[in-house]
Amino acid sequence: MPAIAPPSKVLVTGANGFIAVWLVNNLLERGYTVRGTVRSEAKAQYLRERFSSYGDKHEVVVVEDVTKDGAFDEAVKDIDGILHTASPCHVDADDPNEVIVPAVRGTISIMESALKYGPSVKRIIVTSSCATINKMDSTSVTYTEADWAEQTIQAVKEKGRDAGGMIKYRASKTLAEKAAWEFYETHKGAVAWELAVINPPWVFGPSIHDVSTPENLNSSTLTWYKNIIQLASEGATNDLLAVTGACYVDVRDLVEAHALALEKAAAGGERFIVSAGISAWQDFIDAGNKLDPPPRLSLPLRKSLRNTGITNPAPVYFFDSSKATRILGIKFRSLAETTKDTLADYEERGW
Repeated sequence: MPAIAPPSKVLVTGANGFIAVWLVNNLLERGYTVRGTVRSEAKAQYLRERFSSYGDKHEVVVVEDVTKDGAFDEAVKDIDGILHTASPCHVDADDPNEVIVPAVRGTISIMESALKYGPSVKRIIVTSSCATINKMDSTSVTYTEADWAEQTIQAVKEKGRDAGGMIKYRASKTLAEKAAWEFYETHKGAVAWELAVINPPWVFGPSIHDVSTPENLNSSTLTWYKNIIQLASEGATNDLLAVTGACYVDVRDLVEAHALALEKAAAGGERFIVSAGISAWQDFIDAGNKLDPPPRLSLPLRKSLRNTGITNPAPVYFFDSSKATRILGIKFRSLAETTKDTLADYEERGW
């Protein structure tokens, strides 16, 4: 039997985010009833309008501060499944606690509320990151769910504010996921729900959340926009685009993995890497240039630059998704489809 099935009621935290809005969309299309949390009434209004056709199958509640005790106490009542996406996702923090405290406390808070006020909850899915897995080895390596980025925690302990912004972010994700597993193991005998964690790398694809300009894109899609469109329009000024890149996943495949982790009985108690593979930034640029008709963007895509003369690129880190493929049955879109749909989205927005 699946852990959760429609028309069960599912809670999505941080429901106005890039990933979360796609997640709400996916769940509603599957037939679930969805309650989303946001930090302000202003953020709630967009979601209510976007999903108004679902009537009382969709609702939004305001949780202003996820770090407060009992922040989610009301939100978890009458809920069958929880998808926790609310967590800081930026690399601009000065004090590490700017990202660590809300990431860790928000994760524990939702689990505490489920323990106290969610007797009907059967599955909790936490959106983590491959940032908690990537140990930044000095040579190319393939990582699995057994790996942990312990060194980021140590770096923040030693350097504090002087640690790099990405290190602070990665430490926040690692500490939050570790806290989730520790809470689950401690209280496993007292709850009816199971925990599962989804670990994506870079998340790309079209946006359906409330975003009006490229500058307001979330961190991952803004990086894609800058590398594929802005830098790519500048000619041969950044040859590294041809030999550097990262593992990625299309946001639509990522939210499908979340939904499957809710529904598959075997997903309980498991950690899943969800990665479509690795590509250089130039691969996305080349995919865009192969489109017929070509995208009508304000900035033209640069032609391929493969003969860069760069002989010592950075190490390549691979993330093994075989477990998610085996247990969840997830299938990944092609890079070409992700590129086509993302460029079409930006073209429609006039970017």
